[in-house]
Amino acid sequence: MKAYVFPGQGAQFVGMGKDLYDNNEEARAMFEKANEVLGFRITDLMFAGTEDDLKQTKVTQPAIFLHSVVLAKSLGDDFKPDMVAGHSLGEFSALVAAGALSFEEGLKLVAARAQAMQKACEAKPSTMAAVPALPDEKIEALCAEVDDVVAPANYNCPGQVVISGTIEGIDAACEKMLAAGAKRALKLKVGGAFHSPLMQPAQDELAAAIEAADFQTPVCPVYQNVDGKPHTDPAEIKANLLKQLTAPVRWTQDVQAMVADGATEFVELGPGSVLQGLVKKISREVATSGMQ
Repeated sequence: MKAYVFPGQGAQFVGMGKDLYDNNEEARAMFEKANEVLGFRITDLMFAGTEDDLKQTKVTQPAIFLHSVVLAKSLGDDFKPDMVAGHSLGEFSALVAAGALSFEEGLKLVAARAQAMQKACEAKPSTMAAVPALPDEKIEALCAEVDDVVAPANYNCPGQVVISGTIEGIDAACEKMLAAGAKRALKLKVGGAFHSPLMQPAQDELAAAIEAADFQTPVCPVYQNVDGKPHTDPAEIKANLLKQLTAPVRWTQDVQAMVADGATEFVELGPGSVLQGLVKKISREVATSGMQ
């Protein structure tokens, strides 16, 4: 069985999607539609902007979503997923690719999400850190010992958890992790504490937009980040999508569940190849490939 997976923030690169725009008429129409919906030419920033341009959350998220969804659509009848999943932002790409949301509605939600998250980041200085080689349970316990806001944000693969919180909370947690035997605790170059309680204002702001969006039953199960389980019910998908902003991304559990349900081949659609690497660390038996 074939699973398609879609990357999240951090996978962007200058020039992403340009080949598709230049060589595929349907893709070009989708890119131009996105420029129209967003109210600015995101393609200019994707194809010829600077790295700093692409790092802005309000640009990064729509750009990665756009690239991923256009890739899925460019496959035409060859896109026959048995299951899909996306990492954080990538869950929106997965939902559109699987027919749960229209392209235009998905893009509007991603743009609204990016704006809301950027505002939440600016309201409270915060950051994230990667902590390799400590058991998940140990990381959870050490985060709970810190007085400031700090929590596990991404369960990326066994032995790779990302924590999220206030700058003071992350600093204190990193000290505890190193003292407990972590090989390192690496602060990430991100603008805020994604997938933590500090994203509550963004979640509140996005609630009405997600509720108003027209979700359909997808063509295949969508394995969602909040619980690592397959979903096809539009009401459940909506609720999980909203919770995702303040809850951790359970990518390890997503992939383990897809493998348990019969996935033997994972195809990453979107910029970069991070998810292929994570999938291999979670299950060595499966085949991985990608399109970007």
